[in-house]
Amino acid sequence: MSQALDDGPFFHGTKAALAVGDLLTAGHRSNYRPEIVMNHIYFTALRDGAGLAAELAAGDGDPHVYAVEPTGEFEDDPNVTDKKFPGNPTRSYRSTEPLRVLGEVTDWTRQTPEALQLWRDRLAEGRASGTAEIIN
Repeated sequence: MSQALDDGPFFHGTKAALAVGDLLTAGHRSNYRPEIVMNHIYFTALRDGAGLAAELAAGDGDPHVYAVEPTGEFEDDPNVTDKKFPGNPTRSYRSTEPLRVLGEVTDWTRQTPEALQLWRDRLAEGRASGTAEIIN
């Protein structure tokens, strides 16, 4: 894995309530394809991108965005960079090493209920066709 060329800051969106110092690790079920166990932990340098991921995450909890720091090497997320947005304008990354939570971020843009429903519909279509790589 080669080091991505981004200094951050980095963010992770989830419905889990986390504390400073917690570690986010790979090895959990995907929020978007629950039949898949993820080999990587995903993050972005765009706080609103993490917010969207938090709002779409599985579970009933409130969405949270956390500032995180990678504890090891990371790379551009090939599911978005190579397949959807060459050059990584989404500033999406992944790592097999944990992410350390630095704190919660509250100044991210919430989606409207209509926009969230459009995203959910896209994800459902992707799952039905076997291409739910819109978001990891």
